[in-house]
Formats: sequence, structure tokens, C-alpha cells
Amino acid sequence: MTKEFKDVDLEELDNICEECNKKDESVNENLILTGFKVCKSCRTSKTVFPV
Repeated sequence: MTKEFKDVDLEELDNICEECNKKDESVNENLILTGFKVCKSCRTSKTVFPV
């Protein structure tokens, strides 16, 4: 694996939610579970109000 790929992978794992731009530990968990970088709060609101 080259250094370029490692830097890109680390940038993806920055724990910042794509919806609210807040840093949260649940972002990595949801990235693994659902494939989306959202925090627990945004995931819940998307589930309750799917727009």
C-alpha cells in the first residue's frame, strides 16, 4: 500500500459527521455499519424523518 492510500484512508476516519459537521465517536461506527459518515444523532433523525 502506498502512502497516498494511507493518507486518504486516515482522512476518511476523522470522526466528523457529514450532516452536522460535529466530531463524534459514533461516526466511525456508523461508517462501518451503514456506509455513511453520520453521527448517532443524525442517524436517528434520518430514521425518524427520512427526507
